[in-house]
Amino acid sequence: MFDALSDRLGNTFDRLRGRGALREQDVRDAMREVRIALLEADVALPVARDFIEKVTEKAVGESVLKSVTPGQQVVKIVNDELVAMLGGSEGEDGHVPLTLEAKPPVVIMMVGLQGSGKTTSTAKLGKLIREKHGKKAMMASLDVNRPAAQEQLAVLGEQAQVDTLPIVEGQQPVEIAKRALESAKLRNVDVVLLDTAGRLHVDEALMAEMKAVASVATPTEVLLVVDSLTGQDAVNVAQSFSDEVPLTGVILTRMDGDARGGAALSMRAVTGKPIKFAGVGEKLDALEAFHPRRVAERILGMGDVVSLVEKAAETIKVEEAELLAKRMAKGQFDLNDLRMQLKQMQSMGGLGMLAGMMPGMKKAKAAMQASGMDDKVLVHMDAIMGSMTPKERANPALLNAKRKKRVAAGSGTQVQDVNKVLKMHQEMSRAMKQIKKMGGMKGLAAMLGGGGGMGGLPGMGGPGGKGGGGQIPGMDGQGIGDVDMSKLPPDLQKLLPKK
Repeated sequence: MFDALSDRLGNTFDRLRGRGALREQDVRDAMREVRIALLEADVALPVARDFIEKVTEKAVGESVLKSVTPGQQVVKIVNDELVAMLGGSEGEDGHVPLTLEAKPPVVIMMVGLQGSGKTTSTAKLGKLIREKHGKKAMMASLDVNRPAAQEQLAVLGEQAQVDTLPIVEGQQPVEIAKRALESAKLRNVDVVLLDTAGRLHVDEALMAEMKAVASVATPTEVLLVVDSLTGQDAVNVAQSFSDEVPLTGVILTRMDGDARGGAALSMRAVTGKPIKFAGVGEKLDALEAFHPRRVAERILGMGDVVSLVEKAAETIKVEEAELLAKRMAKGQFDLNDLRMQLKQMQSMGGLGMLAGMMPGMKKAKAAMQASGMDDKVLVHMDAIMGSMTPKERANPALLNAKRKKRVAAGSGTQVQDVNKVLKMHQEMSRAMKQIKKMGGMKGLAAMLGGGGGMGGLPGMGGPGGKGGGGQIPGMDGQGIGDVDMSKLPPDLQKLLPKK
């Protein structure tokens, strides 16, 4: 979503980093570029102006311009201000969770414009409350205007395994809200989600109806659902809703789209309320907690390792990971292991998602797109391995020319595609054997400057954690410790990037 903004900022900061010393004019020129980038991303003008003023004031100080790495210092200031703009605080992640610890039933009211994704977001939130918080939720549709809106929520409730309030024809929103609260008390429900009708912020009658529902239900949380594709008008929408009901937070939908991201960057500054969740897809589990610091780092191309680790923890099965680790320790790696890894990559969001979350991978992601390499590659590779027999996957040496032709025909690919998969497996298998020779993963960690375990990774407390000599290129000081390349076996040296 933030690709265009991220590219503009990346190019600007690359030029700053390339200079040994910075003059005040250099910083002001860079800030002008940043201002244009923000306005092109549809950030509200007052928000963009305020952001640039704050950054410029800090960046033209003596301590920055005369420091050893002035370019890096300016990037850090921009990063910190971007976090603050998105609702984070100094040194903290900035995520504001839902308030669910009030006296049950806790009422969450969803408000927003027509077509902003309230009904789907209600079902996603119900599923998240049931699975992550372990609470009993119930959803009620107050939308009597849109045809089949109540039926839609009932269908989504079945899919999300969350109860919905039975539909009574002809009931009005205020009466439905009262019935939902009574039903929740009788059924010992912890959280009631009220999905209100979409309304234009200029429609006074519908705004008054929303106010009446809020006074009857006395909600603990009033969440404004905003489509990320909304540009400058998001400011007016947020303002008019916050004037009518006491908003407690914002949910941004369609964050997986190709919008310019202005609504996301303007929302916190305009409403003063935190962005609590972001919808990142159409499926019911595609709702993520919004972390200002992580989003800011992703925009600036610094990656988002924490989210990557969390995603891995959610999607990778522990038994599979342990089995693979044991096989790697023995130097074993067959096509079944490769297939398992590729499936895990797909379940974590595919190549594009992973590249976007890894530090310094912005340029690699662009190169992948330019070469036409996308997630279909993973699907094709899986199809190739699925066309093999179990014996062939366990022992790829069996694959002679005749068998390769059969596999290619079965998977709808070419023989050269089958050869590429086999070559990839050979290289990974060779690397596993080299790791075994070095004494397994502990030996590798020790060689990478960690002294054993994970000490050499950033923030893990070991030597090299703050970034030292032999860093991975593009990581801007966030190194993985001092690596003595000469100690690595020749095959592994080939895989490492050349200086």
